[in-house]
Amino acid sequence: MSDRPARRDPSKLVEAEGFREFVRDDWGPADRRVNAVPGAAEAAAAHRARLSAAFPGKRVALAAGIAPTRSNDTDYQLRVDSDFAWLTGCYAEGAVLVMTPSGGGHDAVLHLREPAGPGEADFFASARDGELWIGAMPGLAEWSAALGVECRPLEDLPRSLRGQLPEVFAVKGVDPFLDALVGAHSPELRTTLAELRRIKDEWEIGQLQAAVDATVLGFADVARELDEAVRGGGERWLQGTFDRRARTLGNGPGYTSIVAAGHHAPVLHWTRCDGPVTEDGLLLLDAGVEVSTLYTADVTRTFPVSGEFTDAERRVYDLVLAAHLAAIEDVRPGRDYRDFHNTAMRVLAEGLHDWGLLPGSVEKSLEQNGQHHRRYIVCGIGHFLGMDVHDCARSSAGAYHEGKLEVGMALTVEPGLYFHPNDLTVPPELRGIGIRIEDDLVVTATGADVISNALPITADGICEWVRGVRG
Repeated sequence: MSDRPARRDPSKLVEAEGFREFVRDDWGPADRRVNAVPGAAEAAAAHRARLSAAFPGKRVALAAGIAPTRSNDTDYQLRVDSDFAWLTGCYAEGAVLVMTPSGGGHDAVLHLREPAGPGEADFFASARDGELWIGAMPGLAEWSAALGVECRPLEDLPRSLRGQLPEVFAVKGVDPFLDALVGAHSPELRTTLAELRRIKDEWEIGQLQAAVDATVLGFADVARELDEAVRGGGERWLQGTFDRRARTLGNGPGYTSIVAAGHHAPVLHWTRCDGPVTEDGLLLLDAGVEVSTLYTADVTRTFPVSGEFTDAERRVYDLVLAAHLAAIEDVRPGRDYRDFHNTAMRVLAEGLHDWGLLPGSVEKSLEQNGQHHRRYIVCGIGHFLGMDVHDCARSSAGAYHEGKLEVGMALTVEPGLYFHPNDLTVPPELRGIGIRIEDDLVVTATGADVISNALPITADGICEWVRGVRG
């Protein structure tokens, strides 16, 4: 039987007059402070100003979201909507931001559910809002002081959205309450926000660096637990090891951690993590810590569990590394976004051709109608990074894949080669080898900063790191 209190019918307590009178009184002050990250409120205000300039004269509404049901009366932990968090710095369930035109800009009002304190039945009867269930929570005054935004009860939201003019641009599908109050979905709002979020300010870059720094610690944690994984803990032990670090230093993992040992390494999204870890195999670790402000890292390293590559593994690793370094050189302002992708693909295609794995020439493979090398790397070479691991995904093609790199953009570079154990086109010694190297970068005026460079990337450096951390 679970020790978790059951969230069942509280009507008997509600009807018990003695209980209600006794539970109502004699409660001292509670700690309702917002655990705000320095600079978050100022960054959110600057973000709202950018959105305000993009939607002059329009009302704008976005919701934080509500926790989805996991099963029966248990919920998943809420992870608020990224656009909402970017504009508010608020992570409260059910909150809704409304920006109303005022003068040359907008006035922002944040609508929130107030926690149920002593004096009302929900204090003990509501597992969603009652403080006997969820603990003391910030109220409107605390949120307003922390964020520098006017806060009103959620019950006032209909009044903020009443009327047809000015038009309301809203994101639907996040919160049913907001959906019921607004008309058509406004896809241009999501697109605009995605494109605004492509350029990170100094505060955001600091949050990304913090996420990467925590991730580096998590990778070392995993390497230290290799002995336990080999003894029987397997991939899942290592997944839990990294995820514990993510929960300790942040909100949690930014995405489901990929811990792929041995023949699982060629599987691009091996998130089952239910296999063994062997002393003579490789481990591909793709994981990132999401800090409390929801910015996430996304880093991959592939390393030999024993601390020594075989000749075949090193050959594959060195080709992937060559593609990785060549791609990073193409990450600089003014370059086409696709350039680093195309550069890495050429290096990989040339290497595969030299190994006799392509049915024709390198040029034939690189043609749009060719792409033979993609059998061994069906995924892309990188993506934008930020509050979402695949950040700004709703940007237009012209602002993303068909656009140019700009100062302040954050992205990953992650070439790889994936030779599945049952792929008969590759020689037996390569089957089952999967190698990916992934770093996080920020575009600067002169090129790019590799903010994940605390982890080694050369074959010798990786081996030395594994041996040193594992002990």
